Amino acid sequence: MTSEKSVQIAAPMAENRFASNSRRYEKIRVERSGPVETITLCNRARRNAIGSMMVNELLYAVDDALAADDVRVIVLTGDGDAFCSGGDFSDIGGDAYSLSLPFRGDYADLLLALVRSEKPVIARVNGHAMGGGLGLVAASTFAIGTREALFGTPEIHVGLFPMMIMAVLARIVPRRRLLQMIVLGEKISAEEAHRLGIVGHVVVHEELDAHVERLAQDLAAKSPTAMRLGLRAFADQDGVKLREALPMLRGRLVDCLGTDDAREGMTAFLEKRVPVWSGK
Repeated sequence: MTSEKSVQIAAPMAENRFASNSRRYEKIRVERSGPVETITLCNRARRNAIGSMMVNELLYAVDDALAADDVRVIVLTGDGDAFCSGGDFSDIGGDAYSLSLPFRGDYADLLLALVRSEKPVIARVNGHAMGGGLGLVAASTFAIGTREALFGTPEIHVGLFPMMIMAVLARIVPRRRLLQMIVLGEKISAEEAHRLGIVGHVVVHEELDAHVERLAQDLAAKSPTAMRLGLRAFADQDGVKLREALPMLRGRLVDCLGTDDAREGMTAFLEKRVPVWSGK
């Protein structure tokens, strides 16, 4: 997702150490290209396994992207040929924050931040997504994966269970198929992940960047105000009974109609021109 025109806001400072604005990262890299912020998991020696330090840094990076007015889309991907191999067992029980940032949250907080993100998050699945990595894919707004990628929840094989991961997967995968995956620790192909709705598109590796870029630019061209209000409402109505959701969403529509972007969008439609969004 980077190009010669990219403006990088995270540059290497030491081996596997990166800086973004005032942040010093050990396990991730952050780059910006126009309205798109790309967050890359950087633990290549362990195929981008996710531990408490990486989780904490991801929470900072996502919060920063959400707070930046000029960022419209967040892309989440992995360094090298893997998206994320799962949990980093070598990190369990260690002093995870001594070389990174003050504690902001754990994996559950990260999944919730992605699910409730008011800017679209695209999972660029460049390789295998296992365990905690699969959770990140399922919690993202969109996911595009390569044909070579495998997806799975292998925790059962080491005496664990994908507790938090199954919460986001259950929003996508049918109940019995999900139970089969997590109880047997199955690995499924990208094609089956697509059939189950875990990824929206499956492409050959050479076309991955082009597909992600096309989706990101399409999303970035939309009204940021409508996107923010819409994604917030989508998250808030999730799991709410219809008799309660509809009145709440009626009020949210009134809020949306009162924005400058809504007025500009409708005026541009009537004038047969491209709208100019103010983000207000």
